[in-house]
Amino acid sequence: MRVLISFLVGGLFGLGLLVSGMTDTTKVQGWLDVFGNWDPTLAFVMGGAIMPMALAWRYTLGRKPVLADAFPAPSDPKLGLNLVLGSTLFGMGWGLSGLCPGPAIASLSFGGFGGALFVVAMAAGMLAAPPIRARLDQQAISV
Repeated sequence: MRVLISFLVGGLFGLGLLVSGMTDTTKVQGWLDVFGNWDPTLAFVMGGAIMPMALAWRYTLGRKPVLADAFPAPSDPKLGLNLVLGSTLFGMGWGLSGLCPGPAIASLSFGGFGGALFVVAMAAGMLAAPPIRARLDQQAISV
């Protein structure tokens, strides 16, 4: 049952990305081009995602989920090197390609070779990040 619901929710998320234009790289890059031909419509997409999610998190306080033992704990709001480095790399990739992980996977069905190449490079980066981070942490300790 949990797999079926995950599949349906993932499909709904992908459909939302498609309908909102998040899979259109020119729309995303237009959002980031504040000094050129700026396209503010992405702000409405982000607000349309953030506001209901904030309400949903608020609603879950003190409740138990139907298909799990507990809701995930909120992430640590502390600003640190991992957050700064991760957001910088994410923003660079998003600005250069116009895709982030969700839309990149959704664009596999129509993105052609460039979209597939981006997903492969993204997956390679995700796989390489933990061992690189562990090595950097080890070097910082030994210095």
